[in-house]
Amino acid sequence: MSLNETTQEAANILATQQKQANELAINAPGKIRVIKRNGKVVAFEEDKIKVAITKAFLANESGNAAASERIHKKVNQISVGVIDVFERRMPSGGTLHIEEIQDQVELQLMRAEELEVARSYILYRAGRTQERKKEAPEINISNRPNINITKTDGSVVPLDIDKVASLINDACEGLEEVSMNEVLEEALKNLYDGVSLADMRTSLVMSARTKVEKEPNYSFVTARILMDQIRSEALGFLGVADEATYDEMEKYYPQALNAYIDKGIELDILNPELKTFDLEKLGAALDYTRDNQFTYLGLQTLYDRYFHSL
Repeated sequence: MSLNETTQEAANILATQQKQANELAINAPGKIRVIKRNGKVVAFEEDKIKVAITKAFLANESGNAAASERIHKKVNQISVGVIDVFERRMPSGGTLHIEEIQDQVELQLMRAEELEVARSYILYRAGRTQERKKEAPEINISNRPNINITKTDGSVVPLDIDKVASLINDACEGLEEVSMNEVLEEALKNLYDGVSLADMRTSLVMSARTKVEKEPNYSFVTARILMDQIRSEALGFLGVADEATYDEMEKYYPQALNAYIDKGIELDILNPELKTFDLEKLGAALDYTRDNQFTYLGLQTLYDRYFHSL
């Protein structure tokens, strides 16, 4: 065996050992895990919190701030505050989303009365969110089919391929090794002129689902497409909206909670006493970003057993 082959083999062994160590760290009992935006689960790393907080201070201080003892003390204090919250919340370990950590960083900065730093951090997050939002997706379809969709009221309208592509593109956002065009092309193969809106949505879900074996992240893509269908059904039933995008749910969830309580009381399946609760406060606490944490199997199970029968 040559020196290069020996070196490569050693590198492969080290990489395998590192991967196994990471998996042990993630799956060890009592440990906190983090769901990244691409759907991957990683170990909770305290140092990354310190780095993020330090960057927030540096964005608001002079270039010499990195060496400041005051900054180091503040960063450590705020980091400990963030970590303590999650350790108290999940003493036996558990899983949380990256957004929850960032929300807690903001809160701890404000509690420490570092309002300017908190503002810089909030603006940074908003800027990163905009950067992650992709431009209008480029649709690679040689011949756009002339397909009409039959809506629930019986009316027939042309299929808006750009709108469908945008839905799939949103479902793929933040996920690695997935392709909007692959899902769209697969779905269009199964559509025919006059197809119902419900069958069109089912085709999108099934087209994404067939790719899960190729790339596990398609499980999240499939779930997000299914979630769009569930949103339309639920919001329409409650009279809140005909449909809504993932981002629009930030404003629709509080409205949907109120409408749900009213509808449940009307149908005699909920206690009217629920109207005495602070529904505005409860609605404001709903976190629409958690919709994207579902895998396909988890969401489909909920839909089949509980949602679809309502």
